[in-house]
Amino acid sequence: MPIDPTERRWIGRSSVAVTRLGLGGASIGGLFSPVTGDDAMATLNRAWELGIRYFDTAPLYGYGTSERRMGKVLGDRARASFALSTKVGRLIRPIDLIPPDADVDRQEFEGRQDAFYAETGPVRPVFDYSGDGVKRSIEESLERLGLDRIDIALIHDPDAHWPAAIGQAYPALHRLREQGTVRAIGAGMNQSAMLARFAQEGDFDVFMLAGRYTLFDQEGLADLLPICADRGISVVAAGVLNSGILAGAEPGARLDYRPAPLAAVGRAQRLADVCARHHVPLKAAAIQFPLAHPAVAALVAGVRSIAHLEDYPVLMRETVPSSLWDELRHEGLIAADAPTPA
Repeated sequence: MPIDPTERRWIGRSSVAVTRLGLGGASIGGLFSPVTGDDAMATLNRAWELGIRYFDTAPLYGYGTSERRMGKVLGDRARASFALSTKVGRLIRPIDLIPPDADVDRQEFEGRQDAFYAETGPVRPVFDYSGDGVKRSIEESLERLGLDRIDIALIHDPDAHWPAAIGQAYPALHRLREQGTVRAIGAGMNQSAMLARFAQEGDFDVFMLAGRYTLFDQEGLADLLPICADRGISVVAAGVLNSGILAGAEPGARLDYRPAPLAAVGRAQRLADVCARHHVPLKAAAIQFPLAHPAVAALVAGVRSIAHLEDYPVLMRETVPSSLWDELRHEGLIAADAPTPA
């Protein structure tokens, strides 16, 4: 059944509602290559015109650039009409003020340091999952956004910082939720195992799972998604094209931010071949698949242009026959117990 990208879903048991399609802010922050301010503004405004009312950003995205750009557009909208999520765990600091022993996120990419984001200027992200760091992060995000509140605050990629994340960042976010500074709390990661551990050890509303519940990779189906469905925790699917390999299954495609191995390209091509036999674009199947799971409230599209953005509502509404999902199961390309669109 086609999916309405403007349909609203509640986040956990919170008072936050998000549209099924959200706009992710990494790309407009200059992920991998520059995006002009005018292009970013145009993309954000077009998202609004399309009925998107959920926007996700982070201090890391462009080292503050994404938050500032989102704030310029959203600041003119009625605050109750949209939901915004941002993240904690990294503070953006001028290079010359960072102590030598600071835990700097080097953002290494293809042998180059600080190359994930273009034109960031003389600042760097410093890991800080302490209670004070979380409070400062929220305050600084509000200042960059120019907004009076954040709807969803997520602990951002604490892979190597579990003790601080659960012992300090989580209690700080819990207090901010009790105070009403944020309305929902969670974590966002590129792995499911630690998110499942968060779900077991804390009181969370939502998790953002990037690249681990997709047509290509269903890691999250085994551990995280059952817990979330059982406990009423919402999941936001991000990276549903796995950095592009599900947009074009060909040599040179990216998988999880890096050049895809040939075996991965081969798997993606098998997915594309099945879709072609059913006259369905691979991207349509990739976009619709994660939204079929009852725990998944929304997906966020990380796009850098209006043209890329406009693909999503069209492909969400594409009719996908049940026979396609049946063949994918038969070929072992999706998990046998993975829910699929009706």
